[in-house]
Amino acid sequence: QVQLVESGGGLVQAGGSLRLSCAASGRTFSSYAMGWFRQAPGKEREFVAAISGSRISTYYADSVLGRFTISRDNAKNTVYLQMKSLKPEDTAIYYCAAEGRLRTGVRLDSKNYDYWGQGTQVTVSS
Repeated sequence: QVQLVESGGGLVQAGGSLRLSCAASGRTFSSYAMGWFRQAPGKEREFVAAISGSRISTYYADSVLGRFTISRDNAKNTVYLQMKSLKPEDTAIYYCAAEGRLRTGVRLDSKNYDYWGQGTQVTVSS
């Protein structure tokens, strides 16, 4: 059974930093693209960042570009999201996702992701 488990969320003041982790089990995702999405109260789930299986390609939403960094440790079957200069508008539940098909590059549409974690809450206070 495939599981993605996020951790690292919490409450932080504006300007602070957090590092989210997503540990995968039940399948090796080293060759598959993985991504982070988020959903704020009353809003639709939105793309945040993605990284290809080869780690060659990364892509970020404009709203987080320059502040967030996605990375992965394939030996640990884990993907990370380093978040800096956090803003109140970054407050959301953050979800980790993994594709189930081998493809090059990354994709921004959540429909391309086959596996999802339960999410971790990130709250940024002003």
